[in-house]
Amino acid sequence: MGDAYEREQQNNALLNSLSSKVSNLKSVTIDIHDNARDQDTLDHSNDAFSSFSTNLKGSASRLTRMAKQGDTVAVLKVAGIVVGVGLLLWIVLGWIF
Repeated sequence: MGDAYEREQQNNALLNSLSSKVSNLKSVTIDIHDNARDQDTLDHSNDAFSSFSTNLKGSASRLTRMAKQGDTVAVLKVAGIVVGVGLLLWIVLGWIF
């Protein structure tokens, strides 16, 4: 009877060890999945910033062409809008921070 009890204790210890290992493996798998998802998010962010950069370069080149053509009223309007947005951001961020 004592021998069966000892084997049962050994089985329980091995079962607990196996359960711990499975739990650790599950944790590692979840971490790998989260890391892969974060990398995918970073890739999408990189694509968005690349697209933004391309759009910004296009806008800057159109603004430069407009300025070279001598349309001073349009250039002053754009400069006013840029200054206004900058001041608005400065005020809003000043309230937040």
